[in-house]
Amino acid sequence: MSSEPAAPEARSPSESGSREPATGVARTRLVGALLVFASSIAFSTKAILVKLAYRQGIDSVSLLALRFGFAAPFFAYAAFASPQRGKLPSPLTRREGTAIIALGVVGYYLASLSDFIGLRYISAGLERLILFVYPTLVVVIEAGLFKVRLGRRQKLALFLTYAGIVLAFRGELGSLGSDVPRGALWVFVSALTYAIYLLGAGRMVPQLGSQRFTALALLSATAAVLVHAQLSSARILGLPSIGYGIGLVMALLATVLPAFLLTRGIELIGSGPAAIISTVGPVSTILLAYLFLGEAISPTEFLGTALVIIGATLVASSPPRAKPLPPAPEAA
Repeated sequence: MSSEPAAPEARSPSESGSREPATGVARTRLVGALLVFASSIAFSTKAILVKLAYRQGIDSVSLLALRFGFAAPFFAYAAFASPQRGKLPSPLTRREGTAIIALGVVGYYLASLSDFIGLRYISAGLERLILFVYPTLVVVIEAGLFKVRLGRRQKLALFLTYAGIVLAFRGELGSLGSDVPRGALWVFVSALTYAIYLLGAGRMVPQLGSQRFTALALLSATAAVLVHAQLSSARILGLPSIGYGIGLVMALLATVLPAFLLTRGIELIGSGPAAIISTVGPVSTILLAYLFLGEAISPTEFLGTALVIIGATLVASSPPRAKPLPPAPEAA
């Protein structure tokens, strides 16, 4: 009997070659998932930063102006940079320009303004939950406009989502009082305007690309915010230094960075998986609000949060849409 070790079993070239692409695909999907996860956590800081700014006496319009103003140079680069080096992107038609301005004003300026106003009256956790109903609003609006019948899965998802909102709302109503309905209504308006924006964006993105369209829409919103600040005599100069710090952090950490991370993540794994991973957002907001703002949450609100996440995920990843809804970039 020979004591030599047995030679390793030979593998065919096709066998070894097939494993390498599989490993590469798995690595790509992992990177994409991590990018979406990181973007969701970064987006979660927005409501916390808004609340901290309010404690410094900064008003909503001034804070919006700081956020969009600091973020504008980054989005200007994204809007006018071309994938082909040295070549400018194709000019917009008048129709495209008008549509982008309208959608930017509705989807980012109005959505952001109503969201910031709502945050004066409700907790950061409830605000994030209400914003998270945007997929259900898109589905309901589409069903009404295009006479699409909702299936059992969609109806169940709608029921779970709004049952969760009612539970979270009742829990907060008992702790924060009569201002909660006002704040919840303002944030719901924000979710509704963003849903309208998504419906219009669905027609524009195939023509211009997601990065360029989003950047141009945000620049339109920036112009609207600055005009509003000028007309309302909002303070932009002479604010406390901590106000400028919060505005800069909000622009970079809660707007620019997560927007680009999310865009790249969706490119790597697709909008459906990205929407599911983004459900970490409401939970991370609640935890951050507890750590930095001292906001408590009851078991009823935890149950409401779970129902909203389940319902919104079902809606975002199911028919009647041809494609799953992408997670909200939450520039609002």
